[in-house]
Amino acid sequence: MEEKKKMIAKCIYDALNNNEITIEEIEAKVEVPKDKQNGDFSYPCFNLAKVMKNSPVNIANSIKENIVLPEEISKVDVVNGFLNFYLDSDNVVATVLSKIVKEKENYGSSNEGNGKNVIVEYSSPNIAKPFHLGHFRNTVLGKALYDIYKTLGYNVIGLNHLGDWGRQFGIIIEGYKRFKDEYDFDKDPLAALSDIYVRMNKICKEDESEMDKARENFKKLEEGDEEYTKLWEYFREVSLKEYKRIYDLLGSKFDSYNGEAFYNDKMGEVIDILDKKGVLIDSQGAKVIDVGPDMPPCIVLKSNGSTIYATRDLAAILYRARTYNFDKCIYITATEQILHFKQVFEAAKHLVDEKYQKGLEHVTYGMIRLKTGKMSTREGNVIYINDLIEEAIKKAKDIILSKNANLENADEVAKKVGIGALTFNYLKNNKNKDIIFDLDDTLRFDGETGPYVQYTYVRTKSMLEKAGFKVEDLDKEIDYSLLKETQEVELIKELQKFEDVLKRAATENEPSILAKYMIDVAASFSRFYNECQVATLEDENLKAARCALVYATSIVIKKGLGILGVECPEKM
Repeated sequence: MEEKKKMIAKCIYDALNNNEITIEEIEAKVEVPKDKQNGDFSYPCFNLAKVMKNSPVNIANSIKENIVLPEEISKVDVVNGFLNFYLDSDNVVATVLSKIVKEKENYGSSNEGNGKNVIVEYSSPNIAKPFHLGHFRNTVLGKALYDIYKTLGYNVIGLNHLGDWGRQFGIIIEGYKRFKDEYDFDKDPLAALSDIYVRMNKICKEDESEMDKARENFKKLEEGDEEYTKLWEYFREVSLKEYKRIYDLLGSKFDSYNGEAFYNDKMGEVIDILDKKGVLIDSQGAKVIDVGPDMPPCIVLKSNGSTIYATRDLAAILYRARTYNFDKCIYITATEQILHFKQVFEAAKHLVDEKYQKGLEHVTYGMIRLKTGKMSTREGNVIYINDLIEEAIKKAKDIILSKNANLENADEVAKKVGIGALTFNYLKNNKNKDIIFDLDDTLRFDGETGPYVQYTYVRTKSMLEKAGFKVEDLDKEIDYSLLKETQEVELIKELQKFEDVLKRAATENEPSILAKYMIDVAASFSRFYNECQVATLEDENLKAARCALVYATSIVIKKGLGILGVECPEKM
């Protein structure tokens, strides 16, 4: 797709013969129309009106008269100031299918990243608390971005910046001392710790003297108290054990689990650097950095001399610049932290080179709400992901067996469908959109859902099996020119977009671009499936060509869903 855009831009540039606009500027405006009747590519001439002192319609007509079209383009039309380009179908069909058949599972991959270092910091749960629905959205979003960048040839580093420090541990320690004998920590330590936290937090909110005890506990922990340090290590150990079990289910990849505590001994250097540069300002006893007129100052040291999140995040930026030499460092958090990261990124210019500061990116996501309102760990109003996954797998199995009572490996298929449905549900929506969670809607096998796309993949496998197709058949000469039906050509044009879709998803840090594309591929294949026979064809040459198209579709769906963290069962 990018090659075609460059080709079209060059044609327009040559036809214009105007040095006031560059090929790059033209290419940036070449787009794929939403309505297929407006061609395969479109170029709006409105931005040329001021430069050429003429109307967009006249400019478009002039370009059409002077343009020399390459063989890949069959025609160009002018519609209301737009130039609409139509690809030559025969050329597209042969080029795209030959490429997919040759590259197979590597189709869509590229070396666009050229080995540049991209950090993706994601998941980052608070230890001593079970995974809940909010953590799940963060985790699947990060995993998808990790794999999108990896597919495009970047060197990706996955970091899990655990919330393993702070006053909440003073609360948990106090609750643990009081209530630990009431719980079975061998059975479910995270559920026990979470319940203890909710109970103790409520007590602290109602009685300030109890909060003082919690603060004193954390102070002792900071000072290295042996008993409290052992408790903290235990909380972290049991938390990571459970988190890693969930990460294995989701296919998440991390190169480091260094959390907030890791940076405790690295903040002193940060404060020294900022102090020597003269950017620390006294403010009511606190030390702050002025980060511009549109934001409150970034607090580095509180009035009592203690550090906060911002201090640790600044230490992390300095450490990551030195350790990973990153070109991008992507932070994935809820939208509630937008101001925090704006302050930290602005303050970071006093710590690291411009390259690193420009590479800092904050990717936000909207809230997941229950039908009863917003989730809250403190209030205990939350859906834990372990319970949700179990429920999703159970419901998926019931649905699958109702459709295919004799399905082999039903438990394994249900696992892929249940977890895949949850994952796809949160990735198909724009990342900043708030979602009201509905499990039944998530598991539907029709509409814009994970199971629908998974089922489309299963259909491709079933069609190929019924047609007696073998992968080695692709080594024979196949006449792709026989694929002329509208449904065939449109499906192939959809498959052609794969690499371009991946690049756009990376550019915008938006996996929903890929998820929505998967839905488009499935819908296009469904139209082909309904109109074009395969297994029952008597024309062996056409059958071979259509089998190649079905195989190519299976490659794109399986790889695309895999990047999103959704596994494809072979049967459903």
